Amino acid sequence: MKRRRAVTAAARPPARVFCILLFLLIFSGCSQLAYYAQSVRGQLDIWRREKPIKAVLEDAAVPPALREKLSLVLRAREFASAELGLPRNDSYRRYADLQRPYVLWNVFAAPEFSLQPVQWCFVMVGCVNYRGYFAREDADAFAAAAVAQGHDAYVGGVPAYSTLGWFADPVLNTFVKYPPAEVTRLIFHELSHQVVYVKDDSVFNESFAVAVEREGLRRWLAAHGSAQDRETYEKMQRYRAGFLSLMRSYRGRLSQLYGQSIPPAAMRAAKRELFGEMRREYDALKAAWGGFAGYDRWFSQPLNNALLASVSIYTQRVPAFEAMLAEQGGDLPKFYAAVRALARLDKPAREAALRRYEPDAVAASAANAL
Repeated sequence: MKRRRAVTAAARPPARVFCILLFLLIFSGCSQLAYYAQSVRGQLDIWRREKPIKAVLEDAAVPPALREKLSLVLRAREFASAELGLPRNDSYRRYADLQRPYVLWNVFAAPEFSLQPVQWCFVMVGCVNYRGYFAREDADAFAAAAVAQGHDAYVGGVPAYSTLGWFADPVLNTFVKYPPAEVTRLIFHELSHQVVYVKDDSVFNESFAVAVEREGLRRWLAAHGSAQDRETYEKMQRYRAGFLSLMRSYRGRLSQLYGQSIPPAAMRAAKRELFGEMRREYDALKAAWGGFAGYDRWFSQPLNNALLASVSIYTQRVPAFEAMLAEQGGDLPKFYAAVRALARLDKPAREAALRRYEPDAVAASAANAL
C-alpha cells in the first residue's frame, strides 16, 4: 500500500484532518471515546503551536542555544533523507513549544507474574503494548486502574512520537534540549517508523527503529561529529550496553521464577527479592561507571514487570535487525526492502525469521558449518 504523504500544518487540508479525527471518535465505541477525545485535543494543541523552523531562526528573540539546536535539526533532517534513505517530507521542519517536559506519558502494564505486556488496540495503528496520554494525570489514573485489576503498571514520559507519515511531525521542546547526538538519534528513530510499521507488533516496530537510529547516528558522527561527540557517544553506548545486559539478566531470572509452580505468596516474596537484587546490582554498575546517573530516574521508581517490559519492547529484536543490516552489506535501502518483506509475513513467521538472525542462532549455525 502506498504511504500517505505527510504535509505541513499550513498545507494540511482541514477536511482531511477532521474527517480522520471524526472517524476516530465515531468508530471508537463508548469505552474508547474519552481516550480518543484526549488524543484529538492533544494533537490539535501541537498543531496550534507549530511554527516553521526557518521562521523561528529568523526571530532575533530566540535564545542562542535553541537557535543552534534547530539549525542542527535541519542539517540532521537533510542527512536522514540524503544519506540514510529516510523519507524526504515535511516532518521535523517545524517547531512547537508545548511548555511541558514530555509530549506524552505512556502507560505500560503486565500481569503480576508475567513479563508479557498488556496490549491495547486502536483504530489505524492496531494493537500496541502501551497507551499514551497527553496529560500526566490521565496516565496516572489509567495506571492506577490497571493496578486495581491486579497488574503491575509503569508510567513513562515520552519526548517524541510518530504519526507514521499521516501528518508532518514537528520538533518539540521536549527533546530539542537534549545533547546533539540524542536529538539526532531521536529524529532518525521517529522517521524510521514512516519506513516500516507493522500493526499489532510493537517489539518489531521499535526494535527496527532502534537499529536504524544506531546505524544512522554512527554515520552522522563519522561525517559530522567532533572527536568529543564521538567519545561521548561511545561512552553512552557502553553505559547503555551495561544497563541492557542487566535488564536481560533479570528478565531471564524472573521468567524462570514465573514458570515455577509455587504459591502466590512465595512467588511474590521471590519477585521482591529479585528486584531488590537488581537495584543493588545497578548501584554497583553505577559505581563502576564513575557515578554516571543517567538511569537513576528509571531506578527511582518501584521496580516491577511493567517497567522491565517497557525496556524489552524497544530492544528485544535489535540484534536481529542489526544482523540483517550487516547481511545487506550495510546498504540501508536493501535493508529496508528486506524488513518490508518480513513485515508482510504473519507474526509467527516474522518472529521465526528474526530469531535466525539473533546472536545465539548465528553462532549455532556457524558451529554446525565447521
